[in-house]
Amino acid sequence: MNSAEDWMREALVQAQEARAQEEVPIGCVIVHDPTGRVVGRGYNRRILDNDPTAHAEMIAIRQAGIETGHWRLLDCTLVVTLEPCPMCAGAIVNARIPRLIYGCDDPKAGAVSTLYQICTDPRLNHRVEVTPGVLAGECSEILRAFFRDQRALGKK
Repeated sequence: MNSAEDWMREALVQAQEARAQEEVPIGCVIVHDPTGRVVGRGYNRRILDNDPTAHAEMIAIRQAGIETGHWRLLDCTLVVTLEPCPMCAGAIVNARIPRLIYGCDDPKAGAVSTLYQICTDPRLNHRVEVTPGVLAGECSEILRAFFRDQRALGKK
């Protein structure tokens, strides 16, 4: 698996797992660039874990730190189905992740290019190379379908 699309498909598998758990379907993988090996996987678990920080990115970052044995994920690419929120964008910067690939924009909470530009802010000590829009249609459709189903069931 070498392409951004391949990695995004892996993140979409994680998003499907979130949806199966009745969580907002966002998925993430972290790839160790020199080897192409996935060192972190995550999907939203806020409801399952009763944890507002249990976003897909946060789970994958924690797992990647354990897997690589270091908090600096200098040789990694984070791939996520939805543009990261401020918390996750901050964690990406703090983990020194050099590359971010995301699927669809988040007009309500996006902190990479939509509402804020945390990952590329020159005032911070680390900047991230960002590739937006990878498989954006597929990434946005899983979210639209989830929320359409939630509304049909009378849920928020």
